Amino acid sequence: MADPTSLDPALAPPPHVADPAPPATVLIVEDEDEVRAFARDVLEMGGYAVLEAPSAARALEIGDAHAAGIDLLVTDVLMPGMTGPELARRLRARRPGLRVLCMSGYPESADRRVGGEKGWNAWLEKPFGPDEMLAKVRDCLTR
Repeated sequence: MADPTSLDPALAPPPHVADPAPPATVLIVEDEDEVRAFARDVLEMGGYAVLEAPSAARALEIGDAHAAGIDLLVTDVLMPGMTGPELARRLRARRPGLRVLCMSGYPESADRRVGGEKGWNAWLEKPFGPDEMLAKVRDCLTR
């Protein structure tokens, strides 16, 4: 059973944010509504502008509408229709500087090594807490 604080930000202690978030827009792509809502709430509490999509197909539409304004893609690895790494490749074709944070609750779902050939800049294992997510996002945006 998942830790309830990992799904409901109201139950989690407030994230510790040492410095204000860099101005950035984050696109969250997650097919599980609770996880997507949790991630959105954490990022908004952290000072980020957030766009969200329940599927890779919807994320591509959002990417077309906001391509120049998306700084970071936070995506689930395994989703119906298209994987997170494939989505990242397609969005990066439209915005080459796009940073990518992949997340998954399945350790066997992907090679976790970070690198351009893998399609992402960082990896976040589910379940995660607010502080862990904000640290990964900040790291992706600043390195």
